Order: sequence, then C-alpha cells, then structure tokens
Amino acid sequence: MFETGIRQFRMAMGMIRGRRLDTRNIGRLVGDALATIAEFGEPGADAQQLIDGPLADPGERAEFVKHAVRRTARRLDVHSPFYARRFAAAHVQPGKLDLAALRAIPVTTKRDLTERPGDFLCTDTAGVLTTRTTGTTGRPTEIRLSRYELELWAGLSALSSVLRDELRPGDVMQVNMSSRATVGMHLTAAICRLVGAVCRPLGIVSPDEALDSLADGGTTLLSAPPSYLAGLVMAARRAGCGPGDFQLRRIVAGGEILSPSLAQAACGTLGVPRVDDGFSMTEVIPVTGRTCSQAHLHHDLNTGLTELLDLRTGEPAAPGALGTVVITPYFPYRDCMPVFRYDTRDVARCLPDEPLSCELAGIPAMSHVLGKADHVLDLGAGEVITPRQLVHAIEALPTAPWPARYHAEVRDGRVRLTLPAAAINGYGEAAARQHFAASGLDVDLAIVGDDQAAALRHTRSDLHETTFASRQALVGA
Repeated sequence: MFETGIRQFRMAMGMIRGRRLDTRNIGRLVGDALATIAEFGEPGADAQQLIDGPLADPGERAEFVKHAVRRTARRLDVHSPFYARRFAAAHVQPGKLDLAALRAIPVTTKRDLTERPGDFLCTDTAGVLTTRTTGTTGRPTEIRLSRYELELWAGLSALSSVLRDELRPGDVMQVNMSSRATVGMHLTAAICRLVGAVCRPLGIVSPDEALDSLADGGTTLLSAPPSYLAGLVMAARRAGCGPGDFQLRRIVAGGEILSPSLAQAACGTLGVPRVDDGFSMTEVIPVTGRTCSQAHLHHDLNTGLTELLDLRTGEPAAPGALGTVVITPYFPYRDCMPVFRYDTRDVARCLPDEPLSCELAGIPAMSHVLGKADHVLDLGAGEVITPRQLVHAIEALPTAPWPARYHAEVRDGRVRLTLPAAAINGYGEAAARQHFAASGLDVDLAIVGDDQAAALRHTRSDLHETTFASRQALVGA
C-alpha cells in the first residue's frame, strides 16, 4: 500500500507540474487498482480523485486552466512551427495567457491541419504511428503520434476504466470500428492488455458475422458506432435473438448521433442496461467527454480545455445559444502533433446558468453534440434545425429505419427532407409528415428509391471490410 501511495503521489505531482508522466508508473498503478479491487471490492476515493481531479471548485479550476494553457502554449511557441507563427501574428505572450487573452488567437481549423500537417509536428519528439480520421464528414486528416503518447493514453485509459468499473479482468471486448482507425484499435488492444481483458478487433464486417461473434464468443463489451450498432440490432432481430443469447454488460457507441429509439432497441435486444454515448475525436485525443443520465456532455478537465464558441460571433456562447466545440489538449498529454484551440465544428448548446443536478455535477457540461456546424439548417429569425433533431425523429418512425438515411436542405424558407422509400414503407407520407410535426419539424418530404439511400447520408457503417467468410468465392480463384 505504501508503494501504491508513492506511485499515486508521483503521478499527481507530474500532472500538477505539467511534466511528461512516467508511463511505467501508470501501468503499475493499474495493477495496484486491480489488486485493491480484488481485495477490498472498491479502489478507494483517493484513487478515483486521481482520475477525475480535485477541480470541482471554480476558483481552483480557473487557476489550473491558466497554468495548463500557459505551459502548453510556451512549449508550442518553441517547438511547433505552426503555432510559433500563429502566436507571433496574434501578438500574444504564451507565458502570460489567460482565458480572456485566448480570444486573440484564431481557432485552428481542419483545413489548417490537412494543408500543412508538417508544420504541426513538434521538433522535440518523434512520431511512431500515424492515424487518419474516417472521412465521413469531409477529407480525412492524418495525425502522427509518439511512443510516449500511445503508452500514456493506454495507461490513463486503462486506469480510469478500472476505477469506473468499465473494464474488468477477463472481459472480452469486441471492437467493430474501421480498422483504418489505427489509434483507436491500438489503444483498445493496449488497454485490454493492461487490465487483463481480451480484445477482439473485427472491424466493419458484415453485421451477421459480428453477431455470431457476439453470441458465441463470450463477448461482454461492445464498441461500435451507432450506425453499425443499428445493423447489429437488425441482424439480431432477423435471427430471432434476444437478451438471453448474449453475455454483454456494456455497449459503447460513439462517433455519431445515437438516437433514443436505437439505444432503447439495443438495450432490449442485446440485454444491456444502457448504451454509453461519449465524445472523442482523433484530432484532439486524449480529451474525451462523458454523457450523464441527463444527457449533458461533460468533458475531461485534466487533459484539455474545452470552449463553446457562439456560431455567429466566435465569442463564448451564452446560456441557451448554440456554439462550436473548441478544444486544446494540454501538454504533457499531447506532445507529437498537438493542436491549440482546435475547432471541431461539433455543435452543442450552452446549458442554462444554474447549478447542475446530475451525477457528474462537479464537472462543467454542455448539451449533447447536436451535429456538425455545416449541417445545421438555418431557417432565419434565430430558428435552426440540428442533425440530432432529424436523426431522432427519423429513427423514431414506426418502420425503424436505422441508421437514418436522409438529406435535408432549406428551400424558400422551408425544410425539404429527402428519405428512402423504406423509411415510410407501409406508413405513408401523410402519416410521416404528422410524425415529424409532432417532433417539432414542419417539413416537405421527397421520397427516393432505396438504392439511393446510402448516398443521402454517409455513416461509419459504410466503411465495409470484407472477409472470405462473408463473400462468395470467385469461380476459378
């Protein structure tokens, strides 16, 4: 126990002082947490605080953010060619930055990152792995990562997963994400190794093939984007499977909008109490967000700064207003190809200026991500429709058209919503319009053939990966 305390102290001091953390020490802390849970049934409050941080007090939080931002900016000013130029152009002094002075620094855009990736590489470290975004919402972006980052993120994620009882020794985690998401696959495997769990990375294979693995392989955890989860639920229903056919205890579905209809269907069919819908993004790893029971999104305070900037003014969003999520990962959690004030273009709504009452009330929050800024429909006079509104309404149709395939645009002040025929098959256009009106959406419908469905809206489940088991062999091959 004494050695565990020393290791916790070393990690805490590293986090406070902003120095590179000892990744081997974090790996040992994972083992300490597992041993403590095995002996006492819980890890202890001190270990939990090490992950969530003692930042519930607004004053302490502001002081922590100030020092973390300055530390991160000072390093970028010396080692990042892109940010050395950006800080100079903005006439800011990295060592004197505070939240108010941050506004003088323009946000970093995806275009910056894709057009000049080499300028983001820091000169005091070396990359060992590259990963790419999926490209479902635009041109893929390539990120380079160092060995230190990979070991650090795996260790921190493993420790938090153990302390929150999200991953246990002996668990079997099935991963149905694109195998091109190399960092996601790598980290999941490393996290499972540290905890003593089994990682089964299948990729975006046929849902029927993945269903067989879920039912017969002893899978206890599933990680998949919502669009792929939809395919699994439909495959299970076609096969007549129910909760008794699976050993699942947890499903994590991130990267896309998860509708209540699909989440409820997944729980009822696959036998889990809830589907976790968190936030993560390749460009701002390791900053993540957790969704509470009241559908707030709470971002990690220790690893980065999260801002919500008004879509029109670029200033901090006022309560009730829509904003774009802007993230700055702190050093030492990001060191090879870091970003500063990265505009994710994910839109969220600023919550009312009143105390939170959820189970994560000590961590600042915003609404769920409502979709990408470019996909928000502006009807004028301050009225907008977000992708989340459309996905929720479409996937709640009696036909269960999961994942939602649609195209929406504003024509002459009205929303024109294009759907495939299967979405209203046996239901009818009139009933569908009434359904949308009940959801607060006054739309004009356009119906196209089902063969055009995939072209209406790209999803991560479209990144198909074939296997010999899921395709017919070519004659003479």
